[in-house]
Amino acid sequence: MRFEKTTVLGTSLPHGRFFCFRRAKMFGAFNVFSYFCELKVMHNTTMGLQNQLLLDLYKDKASVFTMKGIAMTYGQGLDRDTVKTRMFGYVRKGEILNPRKGIYAKPGYDEKELSCLLYTPSYISLEYVLQRAGIIFQYNDEITSVGNLSRSVEIDGKVYRYRKIKGEILIDTAGIICEGNVNIASPERAFLDTLYLNSNYYFDNPSSLDKQKVLALLPIYNSKTLEQRVLKILG
Repeated sequence: MRFEKTTVLGTSLPHGRFFCFRRAKMFGAFNVFSYFCELKVMHNTTMGLQNQLLLDLYKDKASVFTMKGIAMTYGQGLDRDTVKTRMFGYVRKGEILNPRKGIYAKPGYDEKELSCLLYTPSYISLEYVLQRAGIIFQYNDEITSVGNLSRSVEIDGKVYRYRKIKGEILIDTAGIICEGNVNIASPERAFLDTLYLNSNYYFDNPSSLDKQKVLALLPIYNSKTLEQRVLKILG
């Protein structure tokens, strides 16, 4: 027997759902109305559960997330495949962006947050910091970082460039400022990172650096050669 989609009281019955109108007459119009109200409540409840993950992400101050972070923080009670399916749905609707595999972001996301999550561990340093501190004058729109690899990647027209640095330097947090979900070097730390990686680097305005802060950070690098370069530049 084949059942067609039928509209009753302004609500469509889904295909394959059997509803006997003789039974409807028997139980009365009120029961028919209650039946459809129950269907609507079930639908709204299901949609509410599906959208809860999206609401949780939008409530978070962070604008960029990893799949692992989403599953651990907001996916409680959900298996990983369900979380992935829901995130895929949000991306398809344009509610969440997927700038790179395994990384999700709100529209208008903070590019510095993305930089810190693309490759970990890493922190923003080098030209990006020096330029904004007025230590170098040449403009560069890239976000530069140091990490455990050297790599350059372009996402949405923005270039993210990473320079590899020794592990013991990378994990030392002295001179690293945590701004929300962004880890960024102080000007003095960025100066030392740059000079450590580029011995002949030219600094337009090194006098704006705090010499005492620079000297306090020098032991991180454990390099006599770097110390000599610093003293030559700062006097």
